Amino acid sequence: MQDQSKIRNFCIIAHIDHGKSTLSDRLLEVTGTIDKRQMKDQILDSMDLERERGITIKLAPARMTHKGHVLNLIDTPGHVDFNYEVSRSLAAVEGAVLLVDATQGVQAQTIGNLYLALAEDLVIIPALNKIDMPAADVPRRMAELVQLIGCKPEEILLVSGKTGEGVPALLDAIVERVPAPEGNPAAPARALVFDSAYDDYKGVVAYVRVIDGGFKKTDKILMMASKYDGEILDVGALRPGKFESTAELECGQIGYIVTGFKDIQACRVGDTITSLKVPATEALGGYREARPMVFAGLFPKEGFDYSRLRDGMERLKLNDASLTFQPEHSPALGYGFRCGLLGMLHMEIVKERLSREFKIELVVTVPSVAYKIVKTSGEILVVKSPSELPDMSTIAEIQEPWVKADIVTPGDHIGGVMQLVTERRGIYKNTEYLSENRAILHYEIPLAMVIVDFYDKLKSVSAGYASLNYEVIDFRVADVAKLDILVAEEPVEAFASLVYRDEAERVGRRMLESLKTSIPSQNFVIKLQAAIGGKVVASERISAMRKDVTAGLYGGDVTRKRKVLEKQKKGKAKMAAMGRGSVDIPSEAYMNILKRG
Repeated sequence: MQDQSKIRNFCIIAHIDHGKSTLSDRLLEVTGTIDKRQMKDQILDSMDLERERGITIKLAPARMTHKGHVLNLIDTPGHVDFNYEVSRSLAAVEGAVLLVDATQGVQAQTIGNLYLALAEDLVIIPALNKIDMPAADVPRRMAELVQLIGCKPEEILLVSGKTGEGVPALLDAIVERVPAPEGNPAAPARALVFDSAYDDYKGVVAYVRVIDGGFKKTDKILMMASKYDGEILDVGALRPGKFESTAELECGQIGYIVTGFKDIQACRVGDTITSLKVPATEALGGYREARPMVFAGLFPKEGFDYSRLRDGMERLKLNDASLTFQPEHSPALGYGFRCGLLGMLHMEIVKERLSREFKIELVVTVPSVAYKIVKTSGEILVVKSPSELPDMSTIAEIQEPWVKADIVTPGDHIGGVMQLVTERRGIYKNTEYLSENRAILHYEIPLAMVIVDFYDKLKSVSAGYASLNYEVIDFRVADVAKLDILVAEEPVEAFASLVYRDEAERVGRRMLESLKTSIPSQNFVIKLQAAIGGKVVASERISAMRKDVTAGLYGGDVTRKRKVLEKQKKGKAKMAAMGRGSVDIPSEAYMNILKRG
């Protein structure tokens, strides 16, 4: 039986691209977990997508040994969209290595992940990575870390994930500083599900941290939240790229349980697994529910792919607990899903995974945020698209989500960053200085102003140096309204959107210009209008087709030509008045407005 005092559970947290996955590779190599011949870069990044983009998307657990101790590592993502994955990792461990790039210093997501770790009361081990790089500025970066977490300079470890320098000392520090897991081996078995995957042959495989008791093969288990029960097919340790079956999964350990469940809904992330014979009386705390705040429509390019898309979404949902979806129908795009996401990168990854893993070509609509509607009756609704908006006469107020944004930027670019955030309706809170030329700007800003192109613009105004971390804090009253688009004086529901009133004219004009180039001319003038309520805020016209009705006339009095042209003009007016002027909107027009960009 494993001595619990010899177990150390830890994760690595850092800003995106600060070298977490490379350092994980060296830890696995130095501890002999992976043979040098099998070693490859980003070994814990199992998805092709992770390797190509050079980022971690999914948390990845791995077990290793060092000086008689069992070390359970969880490599975590760094991008702001995936901090839900980070929060799940932190709930399963006792310590965190806070990794900072010695060339770039503390960044926004470094701070965001540090706050998450401190909230879980974890032991923090500060470390500077990439010390072998010519641009590394160790004294300055150490000063930034001391300023950020209040540690002593001698507590900061210096490592190179690339060369392996300082890695043995980091392993020693993990053994010395991270406390052993607490838990009662004799108590009824309880394990926290922090991730899960689906296997066609094994069913649902749960990645767990055992808090009390232990689990063996053939044990009867109960899911405390979903109330499903079953029999364990296998338990064991998570090694890079493989499962290593063991006799038992003991108290304090991180590993896997093959549940055998064929229903994806049975084993949810955050649920507690306990023994069916001697169940625990109280479930574990689990996780705060991820609240998707960005919504976009996902539609298959080919209608017959809808059922495959639904199966794919359910599979993704199993190990991406922050993804939500519900069926949606569009007159242009057919049947698809309205998806709730954590941000734009999250949306890109979901789309990419669906197309790669399930071979589905997708159309993604323009993302929007969730609005809270307070009705005059006092009832509160959350709407995710303009079509869900109730009658305006019944609405007392509309509230939009706001975020707390931390922007780390060099001092030279503070002016440009502040101007950008002010243009995006941001409210300045305060500035903290990490060093004489690096500052953290604290703002509050509407989420709608952040989700589409804010990150790109931020990089542009800061020459690529600024970094952003944000979290939703509350809902605030917003002066927004439903912008209707009318084609030939008929509103087209699919084109409706929620916009700020003071931007309605600009947005409406842009949409009408797009439609003007997409809708073919008819025999009569087509009116294009953008309206809020009954008030038209922008308008365009598509001129009627000009058929040359005078082509057969030659010579003679000019009044003959005028009579024929007048007759044509009256005919066009009559067509429009009689309703024969209905316009068939081509699918490209829908696509131009609905598709991202």
